[in-house]
Amino acid sequence: MIILRTKNIMAIKKFYIALLSILLLSSCGEYNRLIKSSDYDMRFSKAKEFYEKGKYLNAVTLLEPVVTAFKGTEKGEEALYLMAMSHFKNEDNLTARSYFAGYFRSYPRGKYAEECKFHVGECYYLESPEAKLDQEFTNKAIEEFTAFMELYPKSEYIPQATKMLEEMKDKLAYKAYLNAKLYHKLGNYQGNNYKSAVIAARNAIKEYPGSKYEEELMFLILKSKFLEAEESIASKQEERYRDTVDEYYAFTNYYPNSKYKKEAFNIFEKSSKHFK
Repeated sequence: MIILRTKNIMAIKKFYIALLSILLLSSCGEYNRLIKSSDYDMRFSKAKEFYEKGKYLNAVTLLEPVVTAFKGTEKGEEALYLMAMSHFKNEDNLTARSYFAGYFRSYPRGKYAEECKFHVGECYYLESPEAKLDQEFTNKAIEEFTAFMELYPKSEYIPQATKMLEEMKDKLAYKAYLNAKLYHKLGNYQGNNYKSAVIAARNAIKEYPGSKYEEELMFLILKSKFLEAEESIASKQEERYRDTVDEYYAFTNYYPNSKYKKEAFNIFEKSSKHFK
């Protein structure tokens, strides 16, 4: 009896394995036929099914000729949107951005125009690299989100766009801070880099007001002015120490409870001793 049952179980397993193989082969065969098919309505319908199942690459393959064939029609509009979203959900952000932008150009008043315009900025945002690297995509994201917010001030995507826009501005402010910090570290090596640090930091504060790096930038200005005075020739020191004290008052006025409060006060005390 045990032997018979074992044989029956093995037979059932073999049956289901064979059935699964047939279904898989049938499915693959059907997909291959669809790829070769010029029945664009069928391709469009199946592409939507693949999209809903999360099979985005399959959807893209079927949609490519559909987008062209149905261009300017209601189906063409939806096909272009699905093409963009398939690439986006597959994390191919740069290709997705191209299709989202293409949709907005072709259907500026279309059903998905607002969403696509938002996603253009989001794609640039997702591809924005760390602050030390080239910030072309960061600047593009800022441009796109700014344009989006002007076009759709009441959009449901405004909170997301605002958050990402501020992140991109903070990243640029941080890059500017790193640049100013580099000048500061160079000191008087081959020129007055303290002065360059002050200029770079002031420009960053002016260009990115209210960034989360503003306190660091202002304190860097104070430190740079102090070290410039310390390392100056005697005839220029008093004037530069006075300038440092003025900068201290400006800094403490903006940030009375700064994390740099103690260090800033030490700079103030040392500077004040050099003039009456």
